[in-house]
Amino acid sequence: MGIEGKRKVVCVEDEPEMIDLIRLILGRRDFELIGALGGREGLETIRREKPALVLLDLMMPDMDGWEVYQQMKADAELSKIPVIVVTAKAQSIDKVLGLYIAKVEDYVIKPFGPQELLSSVNKVLGLS
Repeated sequence: MGIEGKRKVVCVEDEPEMIDLIRLILGRRDFELIGALGGREGLETIRREKPALVLLDLMMPDMDGWEVYQQMKADAELSKIPVIVVTAKAQSIDKVLGLYIAKVEDYVIKPFGPQELLSSVNKVLGLS
């Protein structure tokens, strides 16, 4: 738990506008969103914050989401943190299949609506 019992969510994304949008959507539902630009910063932030949930973009220039995910799963302290992958429509299907095989908790396709994101977050965290 973060500020005043808010659930902490780390969003790993290489577009600041997307982090702001997600912060806006989740902020209304009492989530504390911590943005991290790019995979390397994302992994450091996840290790530091130990959030309730990670929203992970796949396509990032420095370290892609796939690599972040594998490093999380290899770390005993982070392996239990649920991950929702945020992916663009044009993403290659093998990446998504890879995620399916890797048992990622859920994925949301950009562009998404606020309700779509919230449903995914609520489903993964077991909130009604």
